[in-house]
Amino acid sequence: MEAMSAGILLHRPAPGESDDGGVQVLVAHMGGPFWAAKDAGAWSIPKGEFDPAEESARDAARREFAEELGVPAPDGDYAELGTFAYSSGRKTVTVFTADGSAIDTAAFVYGEFELEWPPRSGRMQSFPEVDRAEWMPVAAARDRLVAGQRPAVDALLRLLAAASD
Repeated sequence: MEAMSAGILLHRPAPGESDDGGVQVLVAHMGGPFWAAKDAGAWSIPKGEFDPAEESARDAARREFAEELGVPAPDGDYAELGTFAYSSGRKTVTVFTADGSAIDTAAFVYGEFELEWPPRSGRMQSFPEVDRAEWMPVAAARDRLVAGQRPAVDALLRLLAAASD
């Protein structure tokens, strides 16, 4: 069965000159021991799973944003960037975007999950779902995001280009 996730890729104007169309995006480094020493492919759009019979993808994206980052998703107009399949074929993520210029990353309080660590030790430990979140240029975000989410960055750039025409 395919897991369905929804998330929010916030954007804002980049300060100063930029090779990325003057745009930054907010992405989060995944928490827990598996991701601790990784950078490339270890970042994610704030997102999580949902049941479409129980809530809409947009509502799930806003809920997951708040759960992972500890602050409500910003109010405003959201655009759907699309639904993107992971290469495994077992997971999709529907991504929404909005202007996140008013978001203060210093206010983030990251949610936690429990995991048996070390493996087979019988000892449960708490780890943050996300250990940091940063604004970064889209080229840097594309390199750092898990592969299945990279097309959302390209969709965002197309949307912003179309809006400026």
